[in-house]
Amino acid sequence: MLADAIRAETYRFTRNRMAMVWSILFVPTLFLAIGTAVQFFTRARMAEMAEALPPELTAEGGPLATSGPLDLGQSLVSQAADFANPIVMLFVLIGAAIIYAGDYRWETWRLTSARNSRANLILGKVVLVFGVVLAALVTWLAFGMVGELIKAAIFERPLTFSFDGDRPGQFGGFIAVTVARVMQFSMIGLLAAAVSRSLLATLFVPMVVAIGQFFLMQSLPLLGWSAADLQSHLLIPGLSHDVLKTVLQGGADAAAAPDGVAWKAMLSLGLWTVVPLAVALAWFSRQDLSKE
Repeated sequence: MLADAIRAETYRFTRNRMAMVWSILFVPTLFLAIGTAVQFFTRARMAEMAEALPPELTAEGGPLATSGPLDLGQSLVSQAADFANPIVMLFVLIGAAIIYAGDYRWETWRLTSARNSRANLILGKVVLVFGVVLAALVTWLAFGMVGELIKAAIFERPLTFSFDGDRPGQFGGFIAVTVARVMQFSMIGLLAAAVSRSLLATLFVPMVVAIGQFFLMQSLPLLGWSAADLQSHLLIPGLSHDVLKTVLQGGADAAAAPDGVAWKAMLSLGLWTVVPLAVALAWFSRQDLSKE
């Protein structure tokens, strides 16, 4: 049963403490440490920086403000929007690669495939990776809030928390979009694991694909394409993620977005998630595991 596969995969993963640290705890801890060091440096050089930077950047409410109330509600929304960054996706992929390709690496497929259907074995891994992504998200948000509290203490800024109006919808939308992006990225790793039977390929193939798509996105004007074209979204899911974030953020950029671009972006993320999963399931169902 699927529930048995999920329990088994979860049990094995929770016993792999290094994988949990790298995929869930490392990046939030790193960002918190770097952010705290930057805040202390900024406080020490605040007078010099205020003279060198434009006033609108350091004024109250600006991105580099060091005075005035610090709105934790806005910070929470911003943290949710920034979750699916390349560093987070890279380190979450470490845990996903171990989950997807570990049975090939340790030659344990033959011990588990006789006890459950092959579809359930793969889907159990996918559900666990989804849980890992959610755990990484919660950790990211929690450490981000700790960073904001440290920032408020360093600069002696009062704290406020406003979470009304459009913010709940934005927060939920950013969580959905960023989690979908990280899961879509991991599905490439799943397909690579099933086809190559290699842990290294599971790690590096999604990275190579993402780098190629990044450079393709930079080359869209040379191809005569724009962010509103369907083919752009079908080839570059990262572009779809960025477009959906822009729409959720609102403002002038969202108002200038072409009609229907959000649906194209959602279609792209959906296809880049479902198609690799379906191919991996089909490939694995016919795979010879006698030597695994």
